[in-house]
Parts: sequence; structure tokens; C-alpha cells
Amino acid sequence: MTSTEITRREHDRRELRYASDCTDSEWAVIALLMPGPSKVGRPRTTCMRSVWNAIQYIATTGCQWALLPKDFPPFTTVQYHFYRLRDGGILDLINEALVEIARRLAGREAHPTAAIIDSQSVKTTESGGRRGFDAGKKVKGRKRHIVTDTQGNLLCGIVHAANVQDRDGAPAVVSLTCASYPTIAHLFADGGYAGEKLANALEEIEGPAIEIVRRTDDAIGFVIVARRWVVERTLAWLNRCRRLAKDWEASIASAEAWLLVASTRLLARRIARIANLKL
Repeated sequence: MTSTEITRREHDRRELRYASDCTDSEWAVIALLMPGPSKVGRPRTTCMRSVWNAIQYIATTGCQWALLPKDFPPFTTVQYHFYRLRDGGILDLINEALVEIARRLAGREAHPTAAIIDSQSVKTTESGGRRGFDAGKKVKGRKRHIVTDTQGNLLCGIVHAANVQDRDGAPAVVSLTCASYPTIAHLFADGGYAGEKLANALEEIEGPAIEIVRRTDDAIGFVIVARRWVVERTLAWLNRCRRLAKDWEASIASAEAWLLVASTRLLARRIARIANLKL
């Protein structure tokens, strides 16, 4: 999207303490989806908005937990709530709810019928955990496998070792996507997903029909390929969070959680912006 005076005003966040903080409109979208206080133990004293802003700060800047600025809650408190959101599946539920809201605001049906799949190989660090070597991309690390709708909203994402080929990793992410969005009947993919092996695997899990979208034979250099550009744009959107510049996580669960945090950040801002424009 071309930057203009109007779009610059719409995306201006200089009035906030940190650019990663939620505006009132964005927090109104998130607050209803956050878990309530526990019914046992001591009463909650930490502001969940401050916790969420701290998580967004880490996602946006890519800083270590211990380097979280002191005007946020203690980093150990933020970690505790992050792991609760991750392990309780709450980040998945928040993302699904925001996808439905974003689609309705865009004039679409709440549940998509078509989706696009792609992967991205990223380097890992010395933190350990599962990893492999992607011979095609020449990357030693992990592979982020995502599925989006035709608008680019993240429907599902998993992380696995980079040496797992696209057609081998696809059934797992497609199965999870169809569990949350059973209405999906058609799946677009690039040539890395071609072949009977994946088609047969999708038939076994009663998954959607897959369509391979290829570049034209006369294409030279960079060209926009129909459908495939949508998921590539989503990967670019997600990579605006510096936490995703590399895979810094020791566990696969945390790597997948930060994907959802980045998606939630994007969706909440979009929903709040559209809602404000309609007021």
C-alpha cells in the first residue's frame, strides 16, 4: 500500500508511550477475549493491559525477557501470563475470533471456504531445540508453515525443522486448519506441494482439494503469481515483528505462540482502524 498523508495519519502511533502499545480501541477488541482471574489463590493485582502491551513490546522489538523496560510489570510476571496464554490455547482462540471479526468487517462470510498455504525457513540460534537444514533455501533452522484465507488473515501456523519438505509438513497444518475452519474446501499452493503424496495425504484426512498455482513459462525475474502473493504478503506482515526475524525460541510451542501474537497484533489494529473509520 502506498504511503500517503491519509494512511500516515491512520497508522500514526507517536502519541502512545511505545508504538507497540495498544490504543483504547485495540484493547477494547482484545480485552473481551483475555482470560479472567483465577477463582483460587490470591486476587489478581496485575493490569492485563500492561501485560499485553509488554508482550507486544517484546514481539515488536525482539528484546530479551530480562530487558523489558521497568514501566511494564516484572518480566517474570509477563512470562507467566504469556505461558498461560500459550499453553491454554487462548492465543489460538483469540486469533480465530479476530479473524472472524475482520472477515465480517470486510463484508465476507465469517468462515472461509478457500485458503492458501506456504512456508518460510528461518535461522535459529544457540538456544537449542528442534532444527534442520533446508537444502533448497540453504538455511539451517526451522520452517514456519502457515495457512491464510484469501484476504491474508492467518488461520493456522505450525513450526517444524527446516529439513521437513513442504509436502511432508503440509498435512499437519492443513489438518489443524480444517479442525478450526471445517468450511475450507479449496487450498492454493505453489509447486513445492505438487505430487500425489500430498494429494493422497489430504484425501486420507478428508482435507480440501489442492490447486497448484505455477508461474507462467514466459515469466522472467520477479512476477506476482495469482493467489500465492497473498500468503507471501502475510509472511512479510508477520516479519515486521522483530521477534520473528530469527527463531529465538528453545521450544516449538513458543515459536508458534509468537506467530499468533504477531497475527493478533495485526488483526487488532486492522479491526480498530476499520471500526473507527465507520464511526
